[in-house]
Amino acid sequence: MSAPPGGFPPPPGGFLPPPPAPAEWLSPEFLEDPYPRLAWLRRCAPVHQVGASRVFLVASWQGIEEALADPACSANLTGVLIRGASGEPEGRAFGGVGDASAVLATADPPLHDVHRHVVQPVLAAGRVVALEPALRERVARRLAPFVAGGGGEFTAAVSDPIPSEVISGLLGFPEEDLADVMGWAMQGGAMLAGTIGAPALRELMRETGRLTAYLARHFAAHRRGAPVLDALLAAVEEGALTPGQAIGIGVVLVGAGGESTASLVGSAVRILAERPALQARLREAPRLLPSFVEEAVRLESPFRGHYRAVLRPTRLGGVALEAGDRLLLLWASANRDEARFERPDELDLARRHPRDHLGFGRGIHFCVGAALARLEARVILEELLARTRSFALDPLLPPAYVPSLFVRRLARLPLRVDA
Repeated sequence: MSAPPGGFPPPPGGFLPPPPAPAEWLSPEFLEDPYPRLAWLRRCAPVHQVGASRVFLVASWQGIEEALADPACSANLTGVLIRGASGEPEGRAFGGVGDASAVLATADPPLHDVHRHVVQPVLAAGRVVALEPALRERVARRLAPFVAGGGGEFTAAVSDPIPSEVISGLLGFPEEDLADVMGWAMQGGAMLAGTIGAPALRELMRETGRLTAYLARHFAAHRRGAPVLDALLAAVEEGALTPGQAIGIGVVLVGAGGESTASLVGSAVRILAERPALQARLREAPRLLPSFVEEAVRLESPFRGHYRAVLRPTRLGGVALEAGDRLLLLWASANRDEARFERPDELDLARRHPRDHLGFGRGIHFCVGAALARLEARVILEELLARTRSFALDPLLPPAYVPSLFVRRLARLPLRVDA
């Protein structure tokens, strides 16, 4: 029997299970627990076209590395998968290659290199460590009433607001604007969720316009003293960035800095809530927390994937692609690739190379805020473990993830806490 699409050998015995129906890739069951179907993709169709759309899911580590190395694949976000009027998935185009929305994570070289050069020094590990004392105080203020009250809904109380507070401080936003910033931080994931229709997508794009206008007013006020804001304003004054590019980078940082870290923290706390023995081990040996954070990122990748636009005909894993096609590089699948990891579905605090995963992307688009996300996750977990004897899921109200093909963020995480 010949290899399935994607170049992988057939499963033992030559039997290929039938593919899921196109609508199943947007079903509530898949979005809540994607891993069985992602395993099917890796084994049977590592490069898989979603129905009649020209959107292809790329599920294997090998396939993602090929796509990242292929100059025919652009990081520009030119369209997404949405739920069509019939309920079936369809591709929806917007913008174009090289348009004004191509900044930082969605830009190609040489623009990407310029944008990263502006932001990276401010968010480097050696710089963000200075944020830890103020961050720890912020976490303590959020956790104190949560723990004293015996728990509650963790995402609303802790894991959602803290990342938005941190990125607001780095951009110099007034504290009274936090509610708006949190809303904007979560809307980028909603735009890319795949589960919305065209009317909802248009409304979310209008809301992005409101964020853009807010940033334009904020930047025009030239308030100084916030590290990322200062770097962006200096780059505009020096001519390295246009005002539009600086605003676009701000939009990206609000979403990535808010939602991705909220996703990481929520998933990490859920893992611990389900494993009391692991909680106890980390309380006794907090030095293991950085390794735990990396395993949480690998097992529950905050962003399930990112899009790439195909610029010209090419092949990926034996599959022919046309100009205008789109790829969804599934970090969440590659991070459990059996060809890359031993016991990929197990949490292992002793992995030899704990940071060798795709949870923060890879290559030139490796997450510019990874050091900050790691710091926030570690501090929140340290404080939660130190202030509790145990915590567990609320048996009366199970956790639930937002219905998204793009982000792995908990919509709710009710906990019961024993202090």
